[in-house]
Amino acid sequence: MNLAVPRTLILLATLGSLTTSAFSQIWGREDIGFESIQSRARDLANKPYVPPNRDSLPAWMNDLTYDQYRDIRFNPNQALWATEKLPFRAMFFHPGYLFREPVVLNEFTSTHQQKIRLAEAFFNYGPLINKHGEMPAEGGFAGFRLHAPLNNPEYFDELAVFQGASYWRALGKNQHYGISSRGIAVDTGAEGVEEEFPSFREFWLHKPDPSDATARVYALLDGPSYSGAYQFIIEPGATTIVSVKAVLFARRAVKRLGIAPMSSMYWFGENSRRRFDDFRPEVHDSDGLAIRMGNGERLWRPLTNDTCKQEFSFFDMEKCDGFGLLQRDRRFSAYEDGEAAYHLRPSLWVEPTSDWGPGRVILMENPTGNELSDNTVALWEPAHTPQPGDRVEFAYRQRWTLDEDPSMADGHVVATRTGVSEGHHEQRTLFVEFTGNALNQQADVPLTPLVQAVGAGSEKVKIQSITVQSMPDARWRVAFQIAPAAEGGKLADIGPVELRCCLKRGENFLTETWVQRVIP
Repeated sequence: MNLAVPRTLILLATLGSLTTSAFSQIWGREDIGFESIQSRARDLANKPYVPPNRDSLPAWMNDLTYDQYRDIRFNPNQALWATEKLPFRAMFFHPGYLFREPVVLNEFTSTHQQKIRLAEAFFNYGPLINKHGEMPAEGGFAGFRLHAPLNNPEYFDELAVFQGASYWRALGKNQHYGISSRGIAVDTGAEGVEEEFPSFREFWLHKPDPSDATARVYALLDGPSYSGAYQFIIEPGATTIVSVKAVLFARRAVKRLGIAPMSSMYWFGENSRRRFDDFRPEVHDSDGLAIRMGNGERLWRPLTNDTCKQEFSFFDMEKCDGFGLLQRDRRFSAYEDGEAAYHLRPSLWVEPTSDWGPGRVILMENPTGNELSDNTVALWEPAHTPQPGDRVEFAYRQRWTLDEDPSMADGHVVATRTGVSEGHHEQRTLFVEFTGNALNQQADVPLTPLVQAVGAGSEKVKIQSITVQSMPDARWRVAFQIAPAAEGGKLADIGPVELRCCLKRGENFLTETWVQRVIP
């Protein structure tokens, strides 16, 4: 299973006039909207799946090396809408290298659309490409990126990138790219089947009005099991909000459909038992999974990379109010990396804006020995898996943010630490640190820690020596030990056990629930 996420437009004719480019575009009268894209997706689903032709590009494009591909830069002067003083601009990615399935790009207004054709004038070719071959007019692109004045009103920063399968990433003010999102996940982590990666095959970029505060994009998705129509409304800001609406059509049965999937990287952190020879204290794009359940309970699951094998955690619920992979630790000193700037990687928080019904949040963690690939996936799996011929509709709002806690939990986890003391090898000590305004109120009433082992294997472990301690920086630390329940037992014989911890005052729960699948 390949979960690695790739890390990495011509001046168009305005309606009624031609550009000064060496080529022109042809506007056609057509009403483009979500309904028309949905109709195209339905038509695709009613036909046998036809995979994209990975050999349609010239050999010189397919044979580009990593360094050569990076040496092809888009010419900013050719950005879509660059000469019209509009609030957004679009630039395109060159096809080739890993991106051998050309994506069709279109521009549209309320009454017209035009196809954007691949042309040499869009790109600057660096010295690593001494001479390139033909530029097929129907070659398409590898994707596109939107720009807007995020950090400076005079400069158009990157706002969002759509490139590779159905992946996209977005940025808010002062953020650096990190976590990725994708249209759907098909059979991700499902036993006995290979994961599927459907692709956005065509995009429609709406030409903005001068007063527009949001960008609008439509996309057509296709894959062996699903076709679909997507609408993206992108609102830039300190927190960039992406509102997603999608309709899927099922061609065939799958074992698992993942809604609003996201992929991130976790190598090691303050709670890691597996250490690496690296100068940095922590290396990750996200440090935990946050969930807000429909019954009001909030969960925090710190990420791990300790077991050297694929791990799953499942969180069943009747209703989901939100979930996301967050980067809560915003201190530069936690990472000491001025180039990667992990303290500025955005959290991604998802809130359903339609009725998703019952289901579960799934967290999948894959082992990794470096920071090069995304190894952590979170998604929503509906309780009912669609069957062939079914139509599936859902909507949600994404927040790409530096906020410490977009899940809006007042009392929340800020650190997890663990270790085995010398002389007590069959006892593991865990420290869970919380912060929140309510924790520091009513100081005359003590805080009560609630620590539990739940689920399979919980009877094999005992929890002891539970304490609560006030810490600097308005933190409260819950410390406890786990040990074998059987006299003379060994931690290694216990196996994985799920632990839960929160803080109460009287009958009132003041914090989210820390959840961890501990391998003693």
